[in-house]
Amino acid sequence: MAYSQIRLKILPSVRCLFDKMVQVKVEGLAPHKQVQLRSKLVDDRGVIFKASALYKADETGQVDVYRAPSLGGSYTGVEPMGLFWALAPETPHSKLLKKNVLSPTLVEIEALSGETGEVLASETNERQYMTEGMKRIPVQEGRIRGVLFVPPGKGPFPGVVDLYTFGGRLTEPRASLLANKGFVVLALLDLEYFEEAVSYLRRQPEVKGPGIGIIAISHSGGLALSMSSFLSGISATVCINGCNANTVIPLHYKDIVIPPLPPVMKNIKITESGLVDIRDALPDPSLEKNRASLIPIERASCQFLFAVSEDDHNWNSVFFAKQAAATLRNHGKESFKVVTYPKAGHFLEVPHMPYCSSGFHGAVGSDVVFGGEPKAHSEAQLDLWEKVQEFFKSHLDN
Repeated sequence: MAYSQIRLKILPSVRCLFDKMVQVKVEGLAPHKQVQLRSKLVDDRGVIFKASALYKADETGQVDVYRAPSLGGSYTGVEPMGLFWALAPETPHSKLLKKNVLSPTLVEIEALSGETGEVLASETNERQYMTEGMKRIPVQEGRIRGVLFVPPGKGPFPGVVDLYTFGGRLTEPRASLLANKGFVVLALLDLEYFEEAVSYLRRQPEVKGPGIGIIAISHSGGLALSMSSFLSGISATVCINGCNANTVIPLHYKDIVIPPLPPVMKNIKITESGLVDIRDALPDPSLEKNRASLIPIERASCQFLFAVSEDDHNWNSVFFAKQAAATLRNHGKESFKVVTYPKAGHFLEVPHMPYCSSGFHGAVGSDVVFGGEPKAHSEAQLDLWEKVQEFFKSHLDN
């Protein structure tokens, strides 16, 4: 058959923002022929991520992944964005790394003959992080280190501090994609000087007051709760799979020192595949002997959104969020919402970010299991992204 008539299309355009959906279509195939679709991206560390799915053309020789079911491969059934969320690293325990959001993430999609494996057509999706006219400003002011994202258009805009987790590296995708939605976002690198960072963001002429938001995940969730408890001027805090006690290293604020919650080593398990499972390593922070590590969130005057994954294996985030909510309620505060995601794992990221099932944990010093199932995890990321925007708009945009 003539391959020249076979076209792979990425609609509405090959260029889109990273959090947007695209439609993959193949046209010009022989009717009812099997075709394999393969996706591939190479991250900034050089790690290759791949996914594949087998489809069957309809009577017009077309495959539309919005309507056609995958018959096998990385996922099955009708999954419009399966070729993206099912991307898995060839190097085990790798999390997709994006150092520089000025360049897009390129996802190459190929259609191959189901019989010969020959490439019939290919196209590349450029998934961008910054909308036209957005400013990315590296910040080195006093002791603050980070990157400020300012959306295009006439401000002022609500301000948000983005705290990403553990690992000593600034992570910009979430901050830049949130800024596309009409927020000035400061992605913070050195988390020690958080008070200065909040003052800096509130001083920016593009930032409207009176209060700002914070979004944090994992270890930095505790920091977000601490900032909300000790600092004024914070109106809305999103804590994703965090802990309501301080963890790993002592937290200093003025003359207050909050010691880290001591792990219970005998609760650490090893999975069948030899990975470390630390889900139950941290004890109940509300027990008398651990109370010094609790973050005093009853002092906070902001609204909280706690987002938790039921299958988080980094720690028992559902337990910690419920305890935080109970603390607020016991102090007469209904200023919180808890959203739980069954079958989702630890790193709830922006939509369509490949799921990370395991990876290196700096505090443990080895690869740990993060929990979750790819499809449920992907759906949780989509849902949470909408909830985060609604939450910030309703509590910052007034």
